Amino acid sequence: MAKILMIDDDPDIILATRIPLEFCGHKFFSARSGREGLAAVKTVNPDLIILDVMMESFTEGFHVSLTLRDPSPDSEYADCRTIPILVLTSIHDVTPLRFAPDQDYLPIDAFLEKSASPEQLLAKVNELLGKRAG
Repeated sequence: MAKILMIDDDPDIILATRIPLEFCGHKFFSARSGREGLAAVKTVNPDLIILDVMMESFTEGFHVSLTLRDPSPDSEYADCRTIPILVLTSIHDVTPLRFAPDQDYLPIDAFLEKSASPEQLLAKVNELLGKRAG
């Protein structure tokens, strides 16, 4: 199936995400920081990225998405701009601010709470993979 890279610093969340994705036949890779994740994007060449927001900094995931979607022609991630990004986070549990995909400020494809069920996660993953294939 697809190669999926998860960038998250919580090993329990990584495991809870890995199990249903591998059960469905996806090849799963993980990185524990934004910096490690950006390096993994180049080596793994994933079909989908699942990205946490709050890691080493409160907004690290936002910075990763901005780096990956940098429109500059000389961006070292220019070949990665079309990889779907699913933000899986609990940021709404710790701040009253609400975030959603935004082409300029939060260039991601979908936003899902960490409290989502495995079925909800798989549905969103399949939706994003379907859009990339189609």
